[in-house]
Order: sequence, then structure tokens, then C-alpha cells
Amino acid sequence: MASEREDFSLSGPLHLAIVDWTNAHHRRSVAASLVQGVYILERDRQLKRQGPQALASPWWEFFHFQLLRHLVDDVDSSIFAAIYEFRPPKSHYHSSVDESPRYVIAFRGTITKPESVSRDLELDLHILRNGLHETSRFEIAIQAVRNVVATVGESNVWLAGHSLGAAMALLAGKTMAKTGIFLQAFLFNSPFFSAPIERIKDERVKHGLRIASSVITAGLAFATKKSYQNSRSVDPFAALSAWIPFLFVNPGDHLCSEYIGYLEHRKKMDDFGIGAIERLATRNSLGGLLMGAMGRDSEPLHLIPSANLIVNVTPCQDFREAHGIHQWWRPDLDIKSKLYNYK
Repeated sequence: MASEREDFSLSGPLHLAIVDWTNAHHRRSVAASLVQGVYILERDRQLKRQGPQALASPWWEFFHFQLLRHLVDDVDSSIFAAIYEFRPPKSHYHSSVDESPRYVIAFRGTITKPESVSRDLELDLHILRNGLHETSRFEIAIQAVRNVVATVGESNVWLAGHSLGAAMALLAGKTMAKTGIFLQAFLFNSPFFSAPIERIKDERVKHGLRIASSVITAGLAFATKKSYQNSRSVDPFAALSAWIPFLFVNPGDHLCSEYIGYLEHRKKMDDFGIGAIERLATRNSLGGLLMGAMGRDSEPLHLIPSANLIVNVTPCQDFREAHGIHQWWRPDLDIKSKLYNYK
């Protein structure tokens, strides 16, 4: 039996009959719905729902998107992403359509069902060890992104993803940005694996721990020559700063909430006049430095120079709600947003 949360008519953003593409809430809601469409595509496959029984298509057709193709994992044959094309009827053409994407490449997160959970958890572990870029699923994903961008141009393409899918979209966006191609990205509950400092209630303790962590990380980075300050080579972290993804997090979701402190701490360190330490620390992680010292040089996925951080401060009942994709199209969201631009 299908879950109510899979049925667009029961849990989708029906209030968006007309999308204003200049409205941040509308854009966020559509991007989240397209990601949900990928989840339901895979659930349709798993449950062999076809024809009238299939539930996926309303999640994109309601917004006048068409499914061009889906991306299939080469290990477990699960659907992990979809490429959508925006095809609005002439009756829906208005000035805001100019702000719409032509194509959206959306990535689902982990599905805890027997048909896909093993492979998804394997990829979650690759995120933890900074090895997602080495997986065959990412190779399939980045090739699809490159092909679409080569065909239609970067200004016409959005990336979107949730949880594991947000990590895939983030890695794809960073990979393209390193070549000078900046894609608009909507990253929902993207994982940030770190000590849970953000959950500490005492602000002084929290800030003290972050300062100590920055000093240690910067010191290790300098000792292992991961500094570009005295080098003529281009700082690759600074080179990424022009790419500014939309990063959606919930303080109640410990898998992504560390982004809040990571980005805000950088600003506080600048205010205290010790921004140089944080600029070195913020492009490294203790885990990544230790891996590098052991001969396995890797770039932590979650470290990004710039972002539009959108925090959902609406009270949540539990972790499942705080981490879920459904929260991001609620019309009554209480959100705080802030632009962080690395300099």
C-alpha cells in the first residue's frame, strides 16, 4: 500500500497552481518536489507500480516538467536521479518564466528499503570517508550533468538533491565550478559529518570549541603545507567562491545542522580580527588532514566557500521530520536566510 507521503494529491504543494519563478518559496518548493519525484520513481520501480498505479509523475507534471530520462545505478539498478525539462503551456507564459530553469537534474537520498538500502548506505559511508567522487554512481551523475550543460548551457540548468542526493548535487556543482561553470543548486539537508558542536546550548562553550578547532585545523594545515598564502598557485577554495549554492538546513537535523556554525563562525572570526586563521581552517577538516598525512589525500565534500544558507526554524516533532524533504514546500515555513560569501 502506498504511503500518503508518496501521493502528490495528499502531500504535495497543491497551493502552487501558478509558479512565480522570482519567488524564493516557489523555487524552493518546485526544486524539492522534483527531488521527491525521484524518490517516488524508485519506489514505483521497487513496488512494480505501473500505469494508473504509478505515483511519481504528478510530482513534476503539476509544474509542467517532463521526465527526459532517469539515471540508474550500475550496482543495484536503482533509480537515483532524473533529468527534467520545463515545458510550460503558452497560457502559463509570463515575465517570471524567464527566471525558470530549462532543465533540472535532481538526486534522491537514501531509501531504507531492502531493494536499495545496501547500496545507498555504502555511498553514505563514502561521504564519511570523503570518497564519493570515486564511486560509479557519481561518475554516471557527473557525465549526465556535463552532457546536459554542453547541450543547453549552464544558465539553463539547475541541480537539486536531498540528503545523499544533496551530497551528489553538491559534488557535481563543485566539480563543474572548478572548470568555471556555475550551476544553480538547491541542496536540501546536505550531510556535514562533524562533531555535533551546533547542538551545544551554551553559546560561549560552543564558540570556544569552534575557535579551538579552527586553531588546531589551521595549524595542522600549515604544518602539512596545505596553505596557499605563500604560494603563487591559485587557492582552489577561493576559486570556488563565485559558486553560491542554496543550502537548506534544519537545526533539528544533526546530519546537516553543522553548516550553520561552520558558516557563521567564519564571519565571527573575521569580526574578531583573526579571519586569516579561519580562512585556512575553513578549507580543511581534521579528518581530511589526517587522511592526507596517511597518504590518502582527499577533499572533504562539505567544505564550501560560499552559500545562501536557508534555515528552517519551524519547530519539528522529531529527527525524521527535521531531515525530511516534505518540510521544504510547506507554505507556513519560518525560515531565516543569510548570504555567506568567501573572500
